[in-house]
Amino acid sequence: MELNALTGSLSTRKTECLAVAFGKDGLDNAELNSLDKASGGLIARLGKKGDIKPTHNNFLMISEPPGLAAQRLLIYSTGKDTLNEQSFLELLSGLAGQLTKLPIKSAAVSLEGVEVSDRDTPWMAQQLGRRLGEASYLFNPFKSADKKPTTLKKVSLLQAGRPGLDANKRALAIGTAIGNGINRARELGDLPGNICTPSYLATQAKNLAGHYSNMTCKVLTEKQMQDLGMGSLLSVTAGTEQPAKMIVLEYKGGTRGSKPVVLVGKGVTFDSGGISLKPGAGMDEMKYDMCGAASVFGTLSAAADCQLPLNVVGIIPTVENMPSGRATKPGDIVTSMSGQTIEILNTDAEGRLILCDALTYAGRYKPSVVVDIATLTGACVMALGSHASGLLSNDDPLAEQLETAGKNSGDRVWRLPLWKEYDKQLKSNFADMANIGGREAGTITAACFLGRFTKNYRWAHLDIAGTAWNSGANKGATGRPVPLLMQFLLEQAAQ
Repeated sequence: MELNALTGSLSTRKTECLAVAFGKDGLDNAELNSLDKASGGLIARLGKKGDIKPTHNNFLMISEPPGLAAQRLLIYSTGKDTLNEQSFLELLSGLAGQLTKLPIKSAAVSLEGVEVSDRDTPWMAQQLGRRLGEASYLFNPFKSADKKPTTLKKVSLLQAGRPGLDANKRALAIGTAIGNGINRARELGDLPGNICTPSYLATQAKNLAGHYSNMTCKVLTEKQMQDLGMGSLLSVTAGTEQPAKMIVLEYKGGTRGSKPVVLVGKGVTFDSGGISLKPGAGMDEMKYDMCGAASVFGTLSAAADCQLPLNVVGIIPTVENMPSGRATKPGDIVTSMSGQTIEILNTDAEGRLILCDALTYAGRYKPSVVVDIATLTGACVMALGSHASGLLSNDDPLAEQLETAGKNSGDRVWRLPLWKEYDKQLKSNFADMANIGGREAGTITAACFLGRFTKNYRWAHLDIAGTAWNSGANKGATGRPVPLLMQFLLEQAAQ
């Protein structure tokens, strides 16, 4: 979808659909009042009749509006109060949904009259680009008949004068890149486990790197991982026919020698639980256990599309966790790449076993910061639901930066503690640590486990078990936390 910012009059803009806001000030807004006069008082009459409802996220479509050059007029109501980030994003989702469902190829959108607390028009434009991209997502490669993709190909953000035009154009481009990155992550997440295997992800990584002159990809084999001493990661893949891969993507947008931001994404392409087998109900959703990996793909592609002046490394340990006669058993002890030994008390706590070796490997890059992203614990779903991802970190400034990026993107996080009292729950009688810490504080003890492998750099852990996909009738990957990660990178680049 092509997005651009243009100047011009609302009433004379030729387009298949013109979307305008009925804001909290109603016709007191100069642009809307001008549009009302051009249409012979149409908007005022519709307001008096109650057809335009001044409540948040309401829409009214008018075909062939008199006095206007547009073929359709879509009026969207913002409500009577100033919006916050979340209510604005909800409004944009509704607006993007309306536009992408219409049988049109082009549309023009005005944000005149929309007010978001402490946010400017470029911020709103960025979110518009992102939401339009998300609304265009359609995953149906395996259906013989289904709804058709949107016909909308071009959207213009219309504004009265030139001030701020270039900033809005840049913001739309960034939003479009983020939307595309989200959809890349969603598509990988939605693919079934018999197609999206570790080898498939490795191929996709090579293809991604091939699109950009400043991105490279290397893939470590099981033999290479064995030579590096990644006994923890390899213990997870012992029971499957699918070979494990360690994918390393390097985006070189910054100066040579500058320390990179390293993103580590959990890539369990299907998680049966191994010998500690999961219940059958809902096990199909364990294809989403690689959404951390998918978010790294989406973030790196968005960063490259935006030509961010940063060095970013994406590390993706990817495996399949299956039971067999060769599978790792509860009580087995393995040695990680760091040399620390782990007693595996539950083979379904496998994500931390692949991440710990990836986090040790990340230290080779002398990173400025490391952020790992993982669908790690059901405990996080119970604690935070689907609204916020869990955040844990060994560095307060880094945690604060991620919290700020979450607020600025609308892809929010909530920080949990990493106290030594929790770390003690990982004690093992037979190894340096156990891979689980009991039923209490499962999200925190999982992060404490990872923290034992991140002592030499600034690190944060994002538990996305509740935010990476939706269940039920709207089952599907969400693409989170690509918006959060991209906003974090944008803010790092601006420093």
